Amino acid sequence: MDRCGIGTPCVRGVLEGHVELLKKHFHLITMKEFLKKKERLSEKIKSVLIYECRPVIDRELLQSLPHLKVIANSGVGVDHLDLKLISSFGVKVTNTPHAVSDSTADIGMALMLASARRLVEGCQIAVSPQTEHFAADWLGDEVTGATLGIIGMGSIGYKVAKRAKAFEMKILYHNRNQRKEEEEQAVGARYCEKMEDLLQQSDFVILVVNLTPQTHKLIGKRELELMKPTATLINISRGAVVDHDALVEALQNGIIKAAALDVTNPEPLPRDHPLLKLKNIIITPHIGTATVQATRMMTEEAVANIQAVLNGLPIPSEVIPQ
Repeated sequence: MDRCGIGTPCVRGVLEGHVELLKKHFHLITMKEFLKKKERLSEKIKSVLIYECRPVIDRELLQSLPHLKVIANSGVGVDHLDLKLISSFGVKVTNTPHAVSDSTADIGMALMLASARRLVEGCQIAVSPQTEHFAADWLGDEVTGATLGIIGMGSIGYKVAKRAKAFEMKILYHNRNQRKEEEEQAVGARYCEKMEDLLQQSDFVILVVNLTPQTHKLIGKRELELMKPTATLINISRGAVVDHDALVEALQNGIIKAAALDVTNPEPLPRDHPLLKLKNIIITPHIGTATVQATRMMTEEAVANIQAVLNGLPIPSEVIPQ
């Protein structure tokens, strides 16, 4: 098997437990080492592993790696990569969609349940030194039987639907393409050709789309005003899919009831951002794939992608520039 150098981020590198796995297949070169010995190492590197959006892939780096064949992204989203630029250098891009779908769907359900049942707020009350009794009128909302609107019915969105079916939820979805009838029937999902119809009917709206120019600020003031005043917005896609200023206004003024975000723009938010001051929001630090199992599978899937490219085999998860 062809052994290659892999550039890895020097500040927030791959998890220590995954280094040995990578070393079984490749000779590892960190970005720190590469920058120190650029002239000697440039000719040797054939692949770059991206972990947590690092290293940054720009024209200068691509020009310095004449034998680069593949950039393997650990994770699904590739909005941090200029696919057309990379393709112009004859370099392929891969991602790891199979490794992340279950863990990301899980975090979507966790955020929905935590928001509906006011879990974070309840924990704070339970552990507070000031708490002397639990109020009988401190209430949340039922998830069972509620209507869930899924925007983006790819592999992650579909796995959210599978989980929601177990909660006897009514499932609506909006997607670029309608799913096959048997797939809809398997989870009891109904297609909404217009996103507006989904927004108006849903008790919970979950965003599971890729970040593209078309989905940038997909949810803004107009879309939030279409939602029920009792509805909750959940975002497990990318922070820039939601207009944060519009979301602040909607949460402050009761346009929607609550929000639960695993992603923001930027990450983390500035410490004085108004979203951080609201009580009707839950924000987690982009942990959709942050499980022992998922991160291991992501590395394994990235390795398989790299090996396929270098050995001229079919690529399991290639990202094609649009």
